[in-house]
Amino acid sequence: MKKTILSAAVCSALFLTACGESTSPTQQNQATSASTQSTQSVAEASKAANQLFDEIFMAGVMRNPVYQTYLGIKDDYDKWFDLSEENAAKELEISKQNLAKIKAIDPSTLDAQTKVSHTLFVQKLENEIADYKWRHHSYPVNQMFGTHSQIPAFLINQHSIANEQEALAYIARLEGAESVLDQVVDALKVREAKGIIAPKFVFPHVIRDSKNIIVGAPFDDGEPSTLLADFTGKVNALELSQVKKDELIEKAKAALVNNIKPGYERLVSYLEELETKADTRDGAWKFPEGETFFNNALARTTTTDLTAEEIHNIGLSEVARIHEEMRAIKDKVNFDGDLAAFMEFMRNDEQFYYPNTAEGKQAYLDEAVRVIEDMKGRLDSLFLTKPKAELKVKAVEAFREKSAGKAFYQQPAPDGSRPGIYYANLYDMEAMPTYQLEALAYHEGIPGHHMQIAIKQELEGIPKFRKFGGYTAHTEGWGLYSEFIPKEIGLYENPYSDFGRLAMELWRACRLVVDTGIHAKKWTRQQGIDYYVNNTPNAVSDAVKMVERHIVMPSQATAYKIGMIKIIELREKAKKALGDKFDIRKYHDVILKNGPVPLNVLEQFVDEYIAAEQA
Repeated sequence: MKKTILSAAVCSALFLTACGESTSPTQQNQATSASTQSTQSVAEASKAANQLFDEIFMAGVMRNPVYQTYLGIKDDYDKWFDLSEENAAKELEISKQNLAKIKAIDPSTLDAQTKVSHTLFVQKLENEIADYKWRHHSYPVNQMFGTHSQIPAFLINQHSIANEQEALAYIARLEGAESVLDQVVDALKVREAKGIIAPKFVFPHVIRDSKNIIVGAPFDDGEPSTLLADFTGKVNALELSQVKKDELIEKAKAALVNNIKPGYERLVSYLEELETKADTRDGAWKFPEGETFFNNALARTTTTDLTAEEIHNIGLSEVARIHEEMRAIKDKVNFDGDLAAFMEFMRNDEQFYYPNTAEGKQAYLDEAVRVIEDMKGRLDSLFLTKPKAELKVKAVEAFREKSAGKAFYQQPAPDGSRPGIYYANLYDMEAMPTYQLEALAYHEGIPGHHMQIAIKQELEGIPKFRKFGGYTAHTEGWGLYSEFIPKEIGLYENPYSDFGRLAMELWRACRLVVDTGIHAKKWTRQQGIDYYVNNTPNAVSDAVKMVERHIVMPSQATAYKIGMIKIIELREKAKKALGDKFDIRKYHDVILKNGPVPLNVLEQFVDEYIAAEQA
């Protein structure tokens, strides 16, 4: 920033000279001194602002022991988060106080990047405060996520044990989970009083998943339960005496029996009672002020002012376009039949599926690793900045594979102690066709979420809330765009794999139609399922899971296609403006090296990049 300001001062002096104005050495020295002071004041103000941003962010982290663990901080390694209404009200007041502190800063005194941070933090806090009104417009436990499944997933994947103290912290978390589960029941009761109850289909999933946690030893005579197996494995890897290991394992068993078991039993008991009051109305329109809530959710998710109707129509248009590209591939492989028949062929032909066996599942993982490694070797042609963190490919664990999504990514620890993980759900191999394997690996792994999120965490010079925060439209827009990039460098050589890429994009286009259909147009669950089945080659099980995801996460699935469309639109804008000067690697740096931002701010960055390249 200093160079920019100094060069502006020099340009100003040159302009005056060119216009016939003369400046004395004293005047020139005064101008230079004023410019230096201005530069210093901007630098100092920006430094102070960024310190405040980080202080506010870290104070929030230190109020949330679970978030601490995700970030590799072990200060409160034996504690959980607070889900109480009292804590929510306290957090609201803290947000209001923080907003006042940040608004007290004059943005005109900040450098360009800090000015963006200021705008984003103000917006973030204003949104949090405004959305307090909607804090109960959700289902705290559902088939996609919830504390009932987060507790075991978190302990298994995040709570590492490197010594006896960390083993004791794990046991303390087992003991403390009981009160967390009681808070979940309280949260469900608050929503019940407001008429916000999940649709009937949700309950068998969450009841089953909750019961799965308390099956096996020490709860019964079966094999070790999910959590006992995890704890035992981690403790047995420690360099401790067998006596000490046995002692720790016995303490864990006691916590499982005395705390985990009654906590989950009370949750299940309440869920079974609540299930009798549930109905089959699926959309957010059924909530109090449901239409207003959904419009707000769309604005937050897409970071645009697009209406539900506009998003619905964009989806219909994109579905039609992608169908045409699929017909071209159908003709290329000489398939005799219409697109519906071709989709049926792709959905059912055995050549496109690994067997539903341990060997078949391992073969899928091995091929995903090969695809990612191949892409790694091609990154120099597309990217200037690459992540330092490693990426691991892993199957979703058995205890949650029935209800978990098709594929997802877990970010690496910022300190490098844990790699990023691409999870593939191999529970139903018929839902994981080989022709979609490449696109999935690119989306979740490289050049998709792993590059994006690892680079974000490794950035220097931007405050922590930007490094560790996110905007779904930017994040998932990049993920979907990452499926498309390999096509441009000659990958997807097999036309069936290219069809798979299009099938993945088609899936996201359908999401625009179905999400708005369910929540704004009062579509039923079955109408949503039928739309996917009739317009995509995916398995029916995929359609069911996707529609059920729409229902419990209003607006979330609209982010992908809206974000991708914007990233491509801005790329075409830069190409047109720069011509031969356009460098795809520099453009990707603009998208990734500022961290996730709202789409309007992303456009601002691209405009600045274009102007700089044209200068």
